[in-house]
Amino acid sequence: MNIVQEKIDDLNALVKITLAPEDYTPNVDKAIKEQAKKANLPGFRKGMVPAAHIKRMYGKSILVEEINNMLNDNISKYLTDNNVEILGQPLPVQEDENQYNWDYNDTFNFAYELGLAPAVDIEVSSKDKFTQYNVKADEETLNERIKNIRKSYGKMTNPEVSAEGDVLYAELKQLANDGSEFEGGISATGSIRTDLVTDKKILKTLVGVKKDDTLELDVNKAFGGDAAAIAKLLNISEEDAAELKSKFKVTVKNVNRLEEAELNQEFFDKIFGADAVKDEAGFTAKITEEIESMFKQDADRKLQNDIYTQFTEQTKMQLPDEFLRKWLKATNEKLTDEELAQGYDDFAKNLKWTLIENKIIKDNDIKIDYKDVFEAAKQRLDAQFRMYSPTPLPEDQLAQYAANFLQEKENANRIFEEVKALKVFDYIKSVATLNEKEITYNKFTELK
Repeated sequence: MNIVQEKIDDLNALVKITLAPEDYTPNVDKAIKEQAKKANLPGFRKGMVPAAHIKRMYGKSILVEEINNMLNDNISKYLTDNNVEILGQPLPVQEDENQYNWDYNDTFNFAYELGLAPAVDIEVSSKDKFTQYNVKADEETLNERIKNIRKSYGKMTNPEVSAEGDVLYAELKQLANDGSEFEGGISATGSIRTDLVTDKKILKTLVGVKKDDTLELDVNKAFGGDAAAIAKLLNISEEDAAELKSKFKVTVKNVNRLEEAELNQEFFDKIFGADAVKDEAGFTAKITEEIESMFKQDADRKLQNDIYTQFTEQTKMQLPDEFLRKWLKATNEKLTDEELAQGYDDFAKNLKWTLIENKIIKDNDIKIDYKDVFEAAKQRLDAQFRMYSPTPLPEDQLAQYAANFLQEKENANRIFEEVKALKVFDYIKSVATLNEKEITYNKFTELK
């Protein structure tokens, strides 16, 4: 067997493999004998089928399978032994299938295209500067959060006259162009949430109404064309809602208002436990701490994205783009040319970041141990369980769930990549210059 690499340029190469009969015959003979031991054919006792009979019946398919196995094994070994770093997988150069007899006497010549990984020149230092945002709760965001919590623990009332934020339980009947009720049109009873009405003029017509009042409503304009909200109100499909242009006659059946819970000790105890909060100031401080903790996660994601963007843009490298496009098409049969054209730039950018990550890990001897992956899996599962129950799982039970979770290769690979990314980000943050900047949440959301 002979394997040689022909370099086309810095990013592309060919691997050529020659397999002579003496290379593959021992493997094929062994496979035929193993098949004979397992075969269960009419006229023969199980395990007693002559190898010559198996060769006559299945020899060609066995030969093809063994040739493919040898190609895959030896290409991988060659690339590893010769430290050839590639992107994607080797792509076979299409040959004329009829050029071989497949009679155990052929000398096979195969060629594979390689996309070579480019050299990555990167060194993280204090010259790399990033802003680490310390996001504070602005008054509007804090008040909105407090309002939502108070409403979630509040009670429903039925005031005589509606106000902004109320829900009108009403009958709606579709109108014709002349303003009359459309015979056979849409008729529904539903809840009109005034907090979802985006048109200010229409919102004014919904404030100050009472039970049994009637009014005309352009639902499309009222909800800013939100097909999902319109569909839910009228009990129709979102497709029909998106096409709806009619106005509706609205007859108010009831006015519903969710009153906010009072800021008293009973309310504080429900939220935080007995006597954890004693007064409104303590309540506000707790809510501020809660939402600023969430803001910290947003700020960390922003910092990570800034690092990703800066390093992918400033690290110059060429990729074997033509090869990679061909490889993506070969490994994703349903991928259209249009989808490839639209998504390739993002794919290339993410691939560049992966190469940068690998270079940083290699140059700085960053280790990713199984215990790191295991702990990350536990944290992920713990967060999921806490969505349904605030009571944490016992440590031994959580560990067992994590072990089972990581037995799935796809799960293990995903968590490994997450841990790898975090370790690289942590390293960069430990070396680069981070300039802390305090900013209110409403200003933070305006940042790109």
